[in-house]
Amino acid sequence: MEMLRKLRTFLRWTIVVFFASSILAVLAYRWIPVKMTPLMLIRCCQQMGRGEKIRLKHHWVSMDDGMTPDMALAVVASEDQRFLTHNGFDFDAISKAWDERQSGKRKRGASTISQQTAKNVFLWTGGGWLRKVLEAYFTILIEMMWDKHRIMEVYLNVIETGDGIYGVDAVAWQHFGRGADRLTRANCALIAATLPNPLKFSSKEPSQYMLKRQTQIMRQMKNLGGLKMSDDER
Repeated sequence: MEMLRKLRTFLRWTIVVFFASSILAVLAYRWIPVKMTPLMLIRCCQQMGRGEKIRLKHHWVSMDDGMTPDMALAVVASEDQRFLTHNGFDFDAISKAWDERQSGKRKRGASTISQQTAKNVFLWTGGGWLRKVLEAYFTILIEMMWDKHRIMEVYLNVIETGDGIYGVDAVAWQHFGRGADRLTRANCALIAATLPNPLKFSSKEPSQYMLKRQTQIMRQMKNLGGLKMSDDER
């Protein structure tokens, strides 16, 4: 009985510490730049495990004066066109993805930019129900504590954009020789086209498929017109 009581106490405090620390972390990142993510650490460990030199290019820049507005527009056009209107989850996209999975069709991505941000900043790669549950939990937290402007800013600064490259500014310098504030609309669309698999697709040496996706994204960007995001949007 004593052992059972200690186990219950341990589990209770573990849960309390998890919720307290996760809420504080999300609150802190509302203002603090995200300099390192679990994915960056995982990739560095993988490189070391293969006996390779560590590759990690990452520059945090403000979305207001360090990036062209076309970059946010490109990822919304490509990844999540309901970004400004949903509360973290696109249930219509989830339903369509489920229907396609059941019918055996090509799997559709249903993760929103908010979900991807939660995963990139706080969690590990891979699947599994535990990670999905935690992803939903952190998505709810960031949607409650951050505005859309902040979610987009963090997303654009931490996403994997190439082999050892993270964030838009780093890939802008590595692949286009310029900062994220001087990327062209075509550059932005090409970077967005690689995001489903930046280790397979390259914005520096795009395949014909990537160039086709770039054209499609630029067309969607034109249809969307623009994004209206501000720090006090909510």
